[in-house]
Amino acid sequence: MKIRNWDTNLKIRLGGEFINNVIFWTFFPFLAIYFSEAFGKGLTGLLLVLSQVLSVIANLLGGYCADRFGRKRMMVIASFGQAAGYGLFALASTPWMASPAAAFAGFSAASVFGSLYWPASQAMVADVVEERHQSQVFAVFYSSVNIAVVIGPLLGSLFYLNHPSLVLAAASACCVGVGLLLGSRLRETAPRMDRAAAASPAGGPWYRFLVAELRQYRIIASDRVFLLFIVAGVLVGQTFLQLDLLFPVFIEETVERTAVFAYGDWHWQLSGQQLFGAIVSLNGFLVALFTVSVTRGLNALRDRYVFVAGALIYAASIALFGQMTSFWGFVFVIVLFTLAELMSAGPQQTFISRLAPDDMRGQYFAASSLRFTLGRTIAPLSIPLSDWIGFPWTFALLAALAVAAAALYNLMFRWHERPASPRQSPGAAPHG
Repeated sequence: MKIRNWDTNLKIRLGGEFINNVIFWTFFPFLAIYFSEAFGKGLTGLLLVLSQVLSVIANLLGGYCADRFGRKRMMVIASFGQAAGYGLFALASTPWMASPAAAFAGFSAASVFGSLYWPASQAMVADVVEERHQSQVFAVFYSSVNIAVVIGPLLGSLFYLNHPSLVLAAASACCVGVGLLLGSRLRETAPRMDRAAAASPAGGPWYRFLVAELRQYRIIASDRVFLLFIVAGVLVGQTFLQLDLLFPVFIEETVERTAVFAYGDWHWQLSGQQLFGAIVSLNGFLVALFTVSVTRGLNALRDRYVFVAGALIYAASIALFGQMTSFWGFVFVIVLFTLAELMSAGPQQTFISRLAPDDMRGQYFAASSLRFTLGRTIAPLSIPLSDWIGFPWTFALLAALAVAAAALYNLMFRWHERPASPRQSPGAAPHG
């Protein structure tokens, strides 16, 4: 499905969200450094965990609000809420205020409103795109995010590090602009029957929806294969989620300047923060460029080999990262890291679809997000951990978690491939 054939709502969103994503990635990768310097690594880790917990709750409520109040309304409200959060962050970053506590409050508020935005945006795609074209549309939005990951950190290394308040003010202004654009140009797409049912007294108060949503996750207790999949995903997630957590803190503290090229007396050097911006951009570029081709190539391999190898490559890359000091050393490790990321993206979504019974596929996909929600909640603890036990032991522990994930994936496929498996559905041949 070509973009020119898309619904107008999606074309408007693609442009607006791309601008927002670029400006977001201009400063986001450097926040762990900022907050670590302001609060210390111990308190920073705990605060980031708290921020993620709030975002998880907001994400659960976002789906309810999108059905009750409409997709358009929630996206507009969320955009203005993000603008307010970034505005507070920008003000707190000025020399006149210089308040890290207010800056963190602004960042947390923006994160919560971003979590409210996401379910409505995903639901809108399902509202206006035929099911057979939805994967293509989601892929385009995913690619646009990765292009922003390429551009944003490079801009951040040039502008955010010297003018943080101006960049954050620009982020706030962009969110206001996107909110106005969405409010004036989008049409509501939520089915009227859904909104009417959600708004009726029979629908119950909002907190009943939250309880019901949480109860859906009980399915992992009755499917041990799926349970292992979730646990292994949380463990291996502690490696790839460090890209914007432990990695920038490590580089900032261990790399003052590093040479990219040298010829005689001429040297092209990068500071630690510029180096981090470069490797994050390289990661996004490689993901955007090779996702389709790598996924297509992996289709010929058994899922067991792909899952286990991906986790082991993550383990190797995280262990090697803690040993690097040069630009080209970090480039090599981030290429290895990206290969593991590419091996984990498409195949795991396909595995969930294959594993789930037809009448529970939606619940399985919802529960599978625990790999990321729980992972993001735990991952910031690596920052205070590095302060308590040092970087070498922290990277070694993260590598060990990835190796443990590989072992769990192997056990998962052994259970999944048993002919008498209690959850193997008729006609569903394992692809392990």
